[in-house]
Amino acid sequence: MIKGTVLKYNQENINTDLIIPARYLNNSDPYHLAKHCMEDLDLKFHIKREKLGSNILVGGINFGNGSSREQAPIAIKYSGIDIVIASSFARIFYRNSINIGLSLIEFEEINRLNTGDDLNIDLKNGLLINNTKKESHKISKIPQFLQDIVDTGGLVNYARKLILEK
Repeated sequence: MIKGTVLKYNQENINTDLIIPARYLNNSDPYHLAKHCMEDLDLKFHIKREKLGSNILVGGINFGNGSSREQAPIAIKYSGIDIVIASSFARIFYRNSINIGLSLIEFEEINRLNTGDDLNIDLKNGLLINNTKKESHKISKIPQFLQDIVDTGGLVNYARKLILEK
């Protein structure tokens, strides 16, 4: 169960350059990347996120399109976001997010969500509860093996766990 507050960007095609501008890719430290997360989209991203205590990021169609850089989901995760909800995700961004342990939900009705909404997200049962609006929505569940990868913190941790279990 993920509980938290929404920070929403009502924009389609939020690409990897908007998520983490290329000029910051010379430093691979995840906390450095996080400091610059979303700054080309919204210079006040961190201020808004901290003021609201947001750990849920909402975007529109084709979230994460653009380059195949894995730094985009890393920047999001290390900026304090636990889950990204979007109408749809770019394929490579989706896979990179799973690989680093960032939860994602495809939810076509993002117009039902607003910045500041208080949500409970039950990934196991496929349920999104908007406590602010007193609404409940069915969401698609990701396959269990992908959820296991996210739950262990990403693909590397998941592989380590499998090796140690043998």
